[in-house]
Amino acid sequence: MSSAMQDTFISHLIELRDRLLRALVAVLVVFVCLMPWAGDIYDLLALPMMNTLPEGTNMIATGVVTPFFVPVKVTLMVSFVLALPVVLYQAWSFIAPGLYSHERRMAIPLVLGTTLLFLAGMAFCYFFVFGMVFQFIAEFAPKSIVPAPDIEQYLSFVMTLFLAFGLTFEVPVVVIVLVKAGIVTVEKLREARPYVIVGAFVIAAIVTPPDVISQFMLAVPMCLLFELGIVLARFVRKPVAASDYVAPDGAEMDRELDRIEAAERSDKP
Repeated sequence: MSSAMQDTFISHLIELRDRLLRALVAVLVVFVCLMPWAGDIYDLLALPMMNTLPEGTNMIATGVVTPFFVPVKVTLMVSFVLALPVVLYQAWSFIAPGLYSHERRMAIPLVLGTTLLFLAGMAFCYFFVFGMVFQFIAEFAPKSIVPAPDIEQYLSFVMTLFLAFGLTFEVPVVVIVLVKAGIVTVEKLREARPYVIVGAFVIAAIVTPPDVISQFMLAVPMCLLFELGIVLARFVRKPVAASDYVAPDGAEMDRELDRIEAAERSDKP
């Protein structure tokens, strides 16, 4: 490796370190500001569950330090979400110099769309899915059982659903990228619609709790977002330069080969 290449590589590493540190500082600043309200933030996250518990029932903590660490984890995740614009800006500032102009024009809408869709998936999960799922579980539970969910297990449960719905709402972005890159066409995606519907329900059955409501509320948006991706992909599809090209039939190919052979014989002395 030449000295120039080594200097360039080291400068990129230094810039990457600086960008990561700035993103980390942004998250930590928001975290420190929110830390006095960590308990209130967790109460807000637990509100859908608390609304379905019997009156006078609370969630429990089985670990000694769990009442401290679980709200801290929730606050840290909220801090990351709030600091996400700064994190994305640092990532964009690092990769932008290496992109072509058309790649920059495509990257900005994709980054913004990916972020907004992921947050929309989390919001849909919090405001609609949690309430229906917890209400269904509460009504299905026997009367002899007094539910008292553990806060750590509850956090794990809601984070799994947040991740599942956030990734589900990225389906339009995936469809657009595949079409823009020329990997698939809009017509092929339309033909694959039955398989996508079946796959959506299979994925929903795997990543959601074993109840019909949560599976249905994950699979249906996935199918609708797939259709939205197809509609949007029509406007960004990769142009086909030879779309009007018609392949020659066998007779035309034979005549062309005869002309080539005749030209080669005429060139011989």
